[in-house]
Amino acid sequence: MNLRVALALGTATLTAGALALALAFAPAAAASPAGIVWEDTCAAGYECGHLDVPLSYQDSSLGTVRLAVARLPATDQAHKLGTVFSNPGGPGSSGRFAPALTPGLHARFDIVGFDPRGVGASSKIHCFTDPAQLAVLQRALGTFPLTREAEQQQIADTKTVTDLCEQNAGPLANHLSTGTIARDLDRLRAAFGEPKLRYYGKSYGTYLGETYANLFPGRVGSLALDAVDDPARWSTGPGPMSYRLQGFSDAPRALQSFLDACASRCPFDYDDILNRLERGPITVTDPAGRQVVVTYQSAISRIHTFLTDAGSAPALTAFLQALADPASPAPAAEGSPPDVDSLLGGGATLCTDAANPRDPAVWWDYAHRADRIARGFGAFDVYKTLPCATWHVTDTGRYAGPWNHPTAPILLLANRQGDLETPYAGAQRTEHLLGNARLLSLNTYGHGSRGKSTCIDAWLDRYFITGAVPAAGTLCD
Repeated sequence: MNLRVALALGTATLTAGALALALAFAPAAAASPAGIVWEDTCAAGYECGHLDVPLSYQDSSLGTVRLAVARLPATDQAHKLGTVFSNPGGPGSSGRFAPALTPGLHARFDIVGFDPRGVGASSKIHCFTDPAQLAVLQRALGTFPLTREAEQQQIADTKTVTDLCEQNAGPLANHLSTGTIARDLDRLRAAFGEPKLRYYGKSYGTYLGETYANLFPGRVGSLALDAVDDPARWSTGPGPMSYRLQGFSDAPRALQSFLDACASRCPFDYDDILNRLERGPITVTDPAGRQVVVTYQSAISRIHTFLTDAGSAPALTAFLQALADPASPAPAAEGSPPDVDSLLGGGATLCTDAANPRDPAVWWDYAHRADRIARGFGAFDVYKTLPCATWHVTDTGRYAGPWNHPTAPILLLANRQGDLETPYAGAQRTEHLLGNARLLSLNTYGHGSRGKSTCIDAWLDRYFITGAVPAAGTLCD
């Protein structure tokens, strides 16, 4: 699960222009409820369309919502084996233009991505009516308090945001659970003429796959779940969901892996940097010569992002060196202004799916408990779900288990051994929780395994093409 995408803005800048785009409605096109309506324009290499599905699968009289889809055709159409559906994570992330996954899968399968309801070019909620409201959103999300005074301000700001969503989001906000999205995925499977679902899901996409496998066990073909969320802890249990998942528990392992590899060329002390940031912000200079003020919270957010990909180690080294010695250049901040409506649509999915306390004051103690395990990362993780304390969204289509319905095909799970979004221990629990699953491990830190190891990618090819799975306990380099 990538909660940072769903509920955190990090250091991204929200603009009035971005909100104006987010608030714009796409013109409706005529559609048949039975199949994909293909469109004339699309990104290069893809075929775009949309599918109308019920707003509620429990009450068909409530009308429909639109799902935006795109197909990446197989390069070897003469030997095509079918369709693989894909979800990149989130919740709240656009998945319409799915990547090729692997060269082997791109050759033998059409790959179909879609924007889940509430996201991207699909039907969305709109919480804000005035660009001035972005200021409170910027303050409320993507950060965590260091003092009791800051805690009270964050609780107040967060409630302002969730109140605006309850006033303005409309009926769709109460039909955004993963159970409902899994039913949408089943409609997509049928619309593409696939008798069984072949699917690759990453992070939150694994929770979607787990939900589908337990709602429709007889329709499962091949499900590969990469960066695995524990579905039982996601949906139920005491305390904030972001504490239950324990994503922060792998952060020390990921950080230490980086520091060990960096030791001979990193003349800084990591704990000393955090100590200095706790006393006050540090100003660094980016490659364009701009002065950038880095707070303790924004530093943790960027370090966390760098640690989700071992390939970002050089940029993380430069960032930490700039904090230790402001005369050193800092790497440029990455990312573009977020799609506000998709961000909050993903938040509605999260808050509908997961049981959370209704008292926002309890987050403080859980955050400090998590911080004793992973300094900085604990509070950063835990406060991501604070909006769920005051956003009272529900969905009669929500699914919260059981999670052990047997599927004839084995489900292939993959996880890195140091993943600070979806911890390795959660993947190990999930292997035993699901009715029929096999875990493939990757011995490095970061988030997601596809494209990071020839061993992982080779097993993905074998799994989808032949149904083969690795032996229990297989570890990839």
